Amino acid sequence: MTARRLGAAALVTAALLLAGCASAADPAPAPSSTPTAAGPTGELTVFAAASLATAFDELAAQFEQAHPGLDVLPISYDGSSTLATQLIEGAPADVFASADEKNMQKVVDADVATGPELFATNVLTLVVPAGNPAGISGLDDLAAADRTVVLCAAEVPCGAASATLLQNAGVTPSVDSYEQNVTAVLTKVAAGEADAGLVYVTDAATTDDVETVDTPGADAVVNRYPIVALDAAPNPEAAAAFVAFVRGPEGRAVLTGLGFGSP
Repeated sequence: MTARRLGAAALVTAALLLAGCASAADPAPAPSSTPTAAGPTGELTVFAAASLATAFDELAAQFEQAHPGLDVLPISYDGSSTLATQLIEGAPADVFASADEKNMQKVVDADVATGPELFATNVLTLVVPAGNPAGISGLDDLAAADRTVVLCAAEVPCGAASATLLQNAGVTPSVDSYEQNVTAVLTKVAAGEADAGLVYVTDAATTDDVETVDTPGADAVVNRYPIVALDAAPNPEAAAAFVAFVRGPEGRAVLTGLGFGSP
């Protein structure tokens, strides 16, 4: 074998040995996709005022779509006072959205939540069954004993707002029943079980079974809606993300589209 051939063979042998050593010491990494933020996963439990049902059902669906690893459990909707009491008594939840600041403050004072933030506003309107069979023309008609009137109970936000609105108008209503949330008031009026009731403008817009009646002074009685991730949230990452989502552009678009005002 010539010197030139011996040299070439040696070089090939050395290259193979080096390649083998490199392969053993530094195995090629397995193929992987481009890393992305995992985002919240698991389950999310939300307590929300009854007047938020349409908005939060839509927002929950959008939030789940944005975070496939997360499951928003069926949202607990009720009067804010009822939900606040449940949370203070230890009901497990991640997020609380109230229809007023008073009931949110109860939760804060009980050391259940810290630092709630406003995300929406709402006002009341007088509603009657479709066709207005009782001929209701304004708030003054709620004082007539021959009219069937339903209002929210005083302890829930829509009830407190109703009391303020009626007091400002100088009207003492003849009330046949007080309901524990605004949805119950709307349901009775829509079913023709009541001649009139006071609900939020956003609730009145959800059904064709009621008509609204001009309600002077309603714009002066504004409910402000706060939201908070609860201190003992079982899923704090998802709770914080959902609060940010509700207060962000996606949440604002949904809320505005349903008639809620900005905080």
